[in-house]
Amino acid sequence: MDGMISASILALTAVVAPVWGRLIANESSESLFLANDRLVTSVSKSTGSINHLTLDGQDLLGSTDGRAGRGPYLDCYCVPSGFYTPGSKNAAYKLITGTDKSGMSYGSIVMGEVYKPTGQLLEQYWFLRDGETGLHTFSRLAYYNETTPFIRNLQEFRTLFRPNTLLWTDLVTDASFHGPAPKPNPAAGGSGMATTVQDATWYLGDRKGDPYVEQMSDYFTKYTFSAVWRDQLAHGLFADGTRGSDAANSTFGAWLVMNTKETYFGGPVHSDLVVDGILYNYMVSNHHGNGTPNITHGFDRTFGPQYFHFNKGPAGTPMEELVDDALQYATPEWNAKFYDDIAHHVPNYVPSSGRGSWKAKISLPEGAKRPLAVLAQNGVDFQDNAQDTTAYQYWADIDASNGSVSLDRVKAGTYRLTVYADGIFGYYIQDDIVVTAGSVSDSGEIDWYRHGNAPDPTHPLHPSEYRIYFGAYDFLDDFPSGVRFHVGQSEESRDWNYIHWSVFGGYANFRRPVQEVLGTDGSSINNWTISFDIDDTEVLQGTSEATLTVQLAGAKTAAGNTDVFNATERYNDLPFAVSVNGHELEPWIIP
Repeated sequence: MDGMISASILALTAVVAPVWGRLIANESSESLFLANDRLVTSVSKSTGSINHLTLDGQDLLGSTDGRAGRGPYLDCYCVPSGFYTPGSKNAAYKLITGTDKSGMSYGSIVMGEVYKPTGQLLEQYWFLRDGETGLHTFSRLAYYNETTPFIRNLQEFRTLFRPNTLLWTDLVTDASFHGPAPKPNPAAGGSGMATTVQDATWYLGDRKGDPYVEQMSDYFTKYTFSAVWRDQLAHGLFADGTRGSDAANSTFGAWLVMNTKETYFGGPVHSDLVVDGILYNYMVSNHHGNGTPNITHGFDRTFGPQYFHFNKGPAGTPMEELVDDALQYATPEWNAKFYDDIAHHVPNYVPSSGRGSWKAKISLPEGAKRPLAVLAQNGVDFQDNAQDTTAYQYWADIDASNGSVSLDRVKAGTYRLTVYADGIFGYYIQDDIVVTAGSVSDSGEIDWYRHGNAPDPTHPLHPSEYRIYFGAYDFLDDFPSGVRFHVGQSEESRDWNYIHWSVFGGYANFRRPVQEVLGTDGSSINNWTISFDIDDTEVLQGTSEATLTVQLAGAKTAAGNTDVFNATERYNDLPFAVSVNGHELEPWIIP
């Protein structure tokens, strides 16, 4: 197999036209080919995958065997039956060449396939630039069908670098967590002494001489080397030089550089597997409870750019040096001008002209550690931002010394600001943050609404209020007329309570041992009044039905922690009633 691929590559390079600078781009009936002085790659028209990749002559992939020996390539869990890898069924291919405004030549291979049973369009873009040893990737899914407006959720959308070679010796989450790969590796399809103990998890303790077992653990799972997106910048595979064909025993690295995270979902707390013998770019998944978008009529999202970087070091070069080399590219500003120059080739990519900046100065609660500011979909928790498939996401560390924070290259639009920190209970949330293209949006000084975290002003140690017995704070004193909240005018820190009491006092309330059902003005404690204005009356013209969504963070019923029905408990199943303009809706029974 390797000999056949090599012969094909030699045939393509022998035909040197077209040549753009030192970058070569060519096409045959079987493959499309890109190369510069150091990196050589080709995409097979029969699979839609990269099937040949060398750096300075070293084969990084190995021979193709089924799905192994391929990548980066696009794969998804997005069709009605589940998983699908586009590129093998009537796919269309395009070879692009050009020179950017800096005078640097580039080439691109584009694969596109319409999945005929549903009409979904799946596209993968690979760009190689002269002078670089990596591939810039974009991945697109589009669906337009008014007759069948919903297919399913987009459960997984990913690109994979899936080698089939003994070259790679180590798995790297980041410079602080890495280890030797199992040998052979069951997660990458390797056979050997491995007992499956649960899904994608193996016991390897009976192996002798396996470096993973000796140095890491008797157990291995594809999630062992997973990561959280907040600070994740690059992950990959490392070759220590003991298994390559390079005569100088050079070390090699293959890295997924997350130079942008704006088109992912789930914000900074999204977590996913990143490497297990396969190097992943998980753009969407439901792993670890992550949210996923629905594929509905009009869905059209291009993920990326992300950068697959390949590097090399002299014999004995430690893994950390190759990681550091990859990390220099892990910033949205890197190659932004190049992405502007190729934007006309990539549907949905937002060039610099459609971006702005945002800044603020945030008053942080005492004890805030690792404070973070997040801009994501307006009106929802950033973990749920897959609800809007056009929304982007951004985050940045807040300078804890002065509260300053800024974000650049933000897609113009309206966002929710969320601020949180280690050691602090609750978030600060502000909707309707507008970022305008070509300008800096300044939110000025922000005083964090500390939900339950405000210091007690009556005692010299000023403990956070949430740490104190709940009965120390009297709901009837704070809200004598119950909660009356007008959206856009009321202040959450003053006019909103963190618990919706059915009654107040009674059992466990030392200060108010008699249960109260009415406020001091005679109104019902559990009757909360929430009002809002509709400025545009045309929104409701001709509308006979509307949807009201009530979201509860938690509910306590007589069922306690067991959720087991007990006929002796009157409110084992608790009715939650909502009245809109005097019209009571059907109660929601909370079990």
